[in-house]
Amino acid sequence: MNKLLGSAYLAACGSALALGLTVTSVSADEWPTNDVRLVVPYAPGGTTDVLSRRVADLLQQELDTNVIVENRPGAGSTVGTGRLARGGRDADHTILMASPGHTIGAAIYPDLSYDPIEDFVFLQNMVDIPNVMVVPADSPYESVIEFVEAAKEESMTFSHSGVGSSIHMSGELFKTLTDTNLTAVPFAGSGAALPALLGGDVDVSFENMPTVLSHIRSGDLRALAVTSAERSEYLPDVPTLSEIGEYNLDQFITTAWFGLIAHNSFPEEAQSVMQDALANVMEREEFVDFADQLGAEPGQVSGEEFKQFIVEDLERWENVAQQAGISQ
Repeated sequence: MNKLLGSAYLAACGSALALGLTVTSVSADEWPTNDVRLVVPYAPGGTTDVLSRRVADLLQQELDTNVIVENRPGAGSTVGTGRLARGGRDADHTILMASPGHTIGAAIYPDLSYDPIEDFVFLQNMVDIPNVMVVPADSPYESVIEFVEAAKEESMTFSHSGVGSSIHMSGELFKTLTDTNLTAVPFAGSGAALPALLGGDVDVSFENMPTVLSHIRSGDLRALAVTSAERSEYLPDVPTLSEIGEYNLDQFITTAWFGLIAHNSFPEEAQSVMQDALANVMEREEFVDFADQLGAEPGQVSGEEFKQFIVEDLERWENVAQQAGISQ
């Protein structure tokens, strides 16, 4: 009798174990089981929002489920990011389109309620967009060196789209490295900053390429350099700041990056499914064509490599914020 009970018990345990393995396997294969939310920590209409909506459309096709874009703007992207960091019951189906605001916000807001590295998993860097050092068409400066030499002798101004934007911080980095007399002039977004630059009300800007590319091609603005590590295929005759080298500019390499992150409780099986889907999205002709329209380069890192990129980006902007005395 005991042997029979023992056999029955072992059989039951074996069945339960098999059932458990089956359930786990099904869960991994079936994610997502609900709609996916893609949080945009900025207002509608900007580069982050437009990119997110294009990615959501293509990702929806890859995952065969709804991907719903939700805008949560505020405080340089920290409002939406803070909401993600709190996790909650929908954290396993929520992703966020991060950008330099993720690291810059952490650098200039010292009392954030979340850790910009440890509270998240880093899924995929989608695109990198260079900033462009541009001056008005009638500016007397034909090169970066000419501009630096003049800015060491007299006061200059640079426009930006708001405190903590990549445009603002790129200007501050340039000022710090070259030890020039540059004064930041803030505007409520690039839409307001651009007319001041075109009209010569400011001397220079370090704008995102999508904002100024058409004006460079039309001759309304003069591009002196791009901020990426290599020359842009969209402006092949324009040097990088790092290749100029003089005045510590060999240290100037930065881009406006955009990539998807999730709460650190995001399940491993979800990470795997999401990364495969995003890789497919990035290979699609619709995405490649869209990236071309932005003057963007495809992202190269995912997972731990993406995380290390974020760590280094945070260190860079913390140094710039400290030297420039920027804190919110």
